[in-house]
Amino acid sequence: MSPPRLDNRAARALFLDRHALAESPSGPGKGDDLQALIERLGFVQLDSVNTVARAHDLILFARRPAYRSDNLTRHYAKGQLFEHWTHDASVIPRAFYPHWQIRFARNAGTLKDRWKNWQGEAFHDHFEPVLTHIRDNGPVSAAEVGGDEKKGGSGWWDWHPSKAALEYLWHTGALTVVGRDAFRKRYDLTERVIEETLRETRPDPAETIDWCCTAALDRLGFATSGEIAAFWATVTPQEAKDWCAAECAAGRLEPIRIEGADGTERIAFARPGTTEFEIPAVTQRLRVLSPFDPALRDRNRAERLFGFRYRIEIFVPEAKRQYGYYVFPLLEGDRLVGRIDMKAQRDQDVLRVTALWPERGVAWGAGRQARLESELARLCRLAGVSRVAFADGWLREPK
Repeated sequence: MSPPRLDNRAARALFLDRHALAESPSGPGKGDDLQALIERLGFVQLDSVNTVARAHDLILFARRPAYRSDNLTRHYAKGQLFEHWTHDASVIPRAFYPHWQIRFARNAGTLKDRWKNWQGEAFHDHFEPVLTHIRDNGPVSAAEVGGDEKKGGSGWWDWHPSKAALEYLWHTGALTVVGRDAFRKRYDLTERVIEETLRETRPDPAETIDWCCTAALDRLGFATSGEIAAFWATVTPQEAKDWCAAECAAGRLEPIRIEGADGTERIAFARPGTTEFEIPAVTQRLRVLSPFDPALRDRNRAERLFGFRYRIEIFVPEAKRQYGYYVFPLLEGDRLVGRIDMKAQRDQDVLRVTALWPERGVAWGAGRQARLESELARLCRLAGVSRVAFADGWLREPK
């Protein structure tokens, strides 16, 4: 018997619903509402690029237009979130902290020798001095440790041994990030930051593997075992594969066919009855998404599901870029309808649109333009400017 099937329209609607992008964006975007949104998403990736607003701010703004960047800063300071690694640096609900114990333990087993080969034997010698300095003087940034060993560079390859020690101690749980100044992490002793009930709760690996896989699937709606493993980037692909097999055998999971944007089908896993769910009405609101939005960070899945191929071109030489340095996807309803190159020029109080490329088959008429202008006017408030300006020749032909 063939597995049940989700057609492409239903698959997109379910996926967007799980990512809080199906409903009309509303809510205060602060306090309990902000906490509930982050818990619904699982985590919010942090990124420093600020051409319009930073990635974490855009992710939250796309779902809560009342959100402002200070809301996350204040909420972080209240202690309901912690910062650590998923697939990248992220803010995560603090209640999830016990399930990072497996990551701390695995990092301790893999990073020490790997980083020793990079930093040399002296790297290990900085653990205790760094911990003692923090214990005696309070939270520090990497700029406040290291003395004359600093090399002056900004890339990870230029880390001085004390910076590497800070990061290692953070990756393995001895230190916790307590905030950022100008996007520079500040570290403190975990025992002074994370309450004992969370710090001393240590689920066994099987429990954390089950939690990670269950929580990932809940936030994706349907997924392959590889996509489940990649969500938190904590369990291994084999652990996720074994979990899927065990859940299927227990009747708590079933394979389903997912129709892609091109009509091809792919097998994924979902909870029984997923194909019978009532398709949510997807708002027709046009929104600017961060390139690191959780709905888009798996570029291959976004391409299969939405027919939207996206690659960030920050590290591509300008002459070889297909679109631009940092181009934002545009979501309208359940379609990715284009991408826009723009920058907040704060010294000129303007959000300047350089170019917009509709996707093939998308007509850019007056109605769509009005929806774009309404969204950009809202975005100005987040970006800290008061007006929008379109460069000559900004509307481009699809590529």
